[in-house]
Amino acid sequence: MNLPNKITLFRVIMIPVFLVVYLMPGIPYGNYIAAAIFLIAAFSDFLDGYLARKNNLVTNFGKFMDPLADKLLVSGALICFVENGLIPAWIVFIIIAREFIISGFRLVASDNGVVIAASWWGKIKTNVQMIMSVMLILNFDHPVINVLEQIAIYLAVILTVVSLVDYMVKNKSVLHE
Repeated sequence: MNLPNKITLFRVIMIPVFLVVYLMPGIPYGNYIAAAIFLIAAFSDFLDGYLARKNNLVTNFGKFMDPLADKLLVSGALICFVENGLIPAWIVFIIIAREFIISGFRLVASDNGVVIAASWWGKIKTNVQMIMSVMLILNFDHPVINVLEQIAIYLAVILTVVSLVDYMVKNKSVLHE
């Protein structure tokens, strides 16, 4: 169990902590604590990947758990936002469906000996989703911030679809093998 894998496991453990803190009423400064937990978890995604590549510590465990941890973190937050009335369920469905589709696509590619790396569209999508999530966790009730939240939500869903199409077009040969 190398350091990047420990960081990934730490992120997985942080997910239920984030969910409890975010959803539990009455926790003083709960939204701020939840946002801090979410940001630490999001940063740990960057950190474990960086350390694994830099120190040649890429493992099968990391290849499996790192993207799973990311999907669980974002999906958990999105589901909480639906429960709190902050985001429409159809948007969450599109975002989560994209993750299932890409995961399945990568599985088929892997069976054919093809590795599908993350695209720039996927990375931009992830960053916008993280920013959107922090904005919705903090949920400042100010007209300007409310507009920025809506922009971030719709930008996230647009980038979700664009990144899905990008993956499918660039790797369509995987489905023909």
